[in-house]
Amino acid sequence: MRTRLLPLLIVLMAGVLLALGFPLAASLAASEQQRVVVDRLDDAARFAALAQFVSVSSPSTDERRTTLNGELASYHDVYGIRAGIFYRDDRAMAAAPEDWVVPYEGEGRRAFKEALLGRRSHDPPQVWPWQGHARLTIASPVVRDGDVVAVVVTDSPTGQLRSRILRGWLLIFAGEAAAMLVAVGAAFRLTGWVLKPVRVLDSVTHDIATGRMNSRVAATGGPPELRRLALSFNEMADNVEDALEQQRAFVADASHQLRNPLAALLLRIELLAMELPEGNEEIASVRTEGKRLSQVLDDLLDLALAEHAAAELRLVDVGAVAAERVASWRPVANDKGVLLTGECGAVTGWADPVALSSALDAVIDNALKFTPPGEEVTVTVSVPPGGAGVEVVVADQGPGLTEDELVRIGDRFWRSGRHQNIKGSGLGLSITRVLLTAGGGGLAFAPNEPHGLRVTVTVPRDAPGERGGRGQGFGER
Repeated sequence: MRTRLLPLLIVLMAGVLLALGFPLAASLAASEQQRVVVDRLDDAARFAALAQFVSVSSPSTDERRTTLNGELASYHDVYGIRAGIFYRDDRAMAAAPEDWVVPYEGEGRRAFKEALLGRRSHDPPQVWPWQGHARLTIASPVVRDGDVVAVVVTDSPTGQLRSRILRGWLLIFAGEAAAMLVAVGAAFRLTGWVLKPVRVLDSVTHDIATGRMNSRVAATGGPPELRRLALSFNEMADNVEDALEQQRAFVADASHQLRNPLAALLLRIELLAMELPEGNEEIASVRTEGKRLSQVLDDLLDLALAEHAAAELRLVDVGAVAAERVASWRPVANDKGVLLTGECGAVTGWADPVALSSALDAVIDNALKFTPPGEEVTVTVSVPPGGAGVEVVVADQGPGLTEDELVRIGDRFWRSGRHQNIKGSGLGLSITRVLLTAGGGGLAFAPNEPHGLRVTVTVPRDAPGERGGRGQGFGER
């Protein structure tokens, strides 16, 4: 979720910084240029004041003109700025360099015409850092007796102006980059603070879904809404656990209470059988149904105990346990004419040894039950590449199951309609799944080519603490 939320926050913050940065950069450039314009206008005003006293009738002998030429020449030599005073007919009163003439087109001509109208150049076009050959032209009128008699024009290079603008922009960029880094760090902390409760809630939900019903969320951090959600989740989990506990207790009590009446009933059936002729089919049928009912009650009691008991996980050699169960079931397989083989290398995993043995017994028994004589049942222990668990695969060559039946296998009391005449209660695989789930394992079913069923028993390779603890809080774990 962070990978989706964090880019949105970063894009939003980048948009805000850019929306602030561009106007600030434009304002900085305008401010720097305005400083230059004001300075040039001051210089132009000083030259215009000197030009007011230059004689128009005797220009060649006017000392003021000589002084003005000297001022303009010094100004050009010191600052590298071309400057000149031009009459209305474009003739030069004084200029530096001497061969410089008033521009005939472009921004210089526009400024010259505005000055002839009595207006100073207050707002020339903006100069940008990438305009390498741009120049700044300023014009100011020379007024004598209320009339504009000449125009002072300055033509300045913009290298220093562009450099100052660029340095200012670099400072703005550095400031925005630093602000962006701070914003990204804050976004990481914010998304972590907001989403950590969600991750913890997801982990605890997974624990409960896999059978660890005592997992709870410690609502000690995060936004108030998520803390309330954690409290509601814990209350819901408590109610679910209470309901399941009542269900287990009912099943266990019912199974236990029915055992004694059933035992008395079976005893009475045996006494009745003694009074009847040997080989009575009705008595044999009643005996079979009584034994089946007794098996169902035993399985129900085992299921209730499996759901109630906590798994005692330890590091076990899964291969050794599987090899032991294969050896124990091989006489049964031989009596039925089924070949039972095992490839059980030394592989360790975390499991309850008793629960794992019981699960393998149920799966192997189920495979032998449905495999016809002359066929083979294989038990293979392996660690799939990149897998987090140890797999024990029991593959038989029986009739197998259809896709619809594969979906329902493992449900309580469910049996395929094609196998109703085979001994069983339909609870063996349900008990197996409960035993494995309590230890963080699992049970999966798939077709076995060319025919048969593959049952995969999985136990985790990592210790319980490495897979995520219980009672995790919204704060630091």
